[in-house]
Amino acid sequence: MAKCDICGKGISTGIKLSHSHIRTKRTWSPNVQKVRALVNGAPKKINVCTRCLRSGKVQRAI
Repeated sequence: MAKCDICGKGISTGIKLSHSHIRTKRTWSPNVQKVRALVNGAPKKINVCTRCLRSGKVQRAI
């Protein structure tokens, strides 16, 4: 569900390692926001990660 429509960044998986060395699976989700942006000149709601918003890859619709 958490996937950026601009860069394609999605959920990454890994292993949580406790002090007693018990390994369990876990996931990291990107910070994805649903924003109104201009897509081909028309406003549309898209899912965008905050890195794409900060870097100016998305022009927000007002």
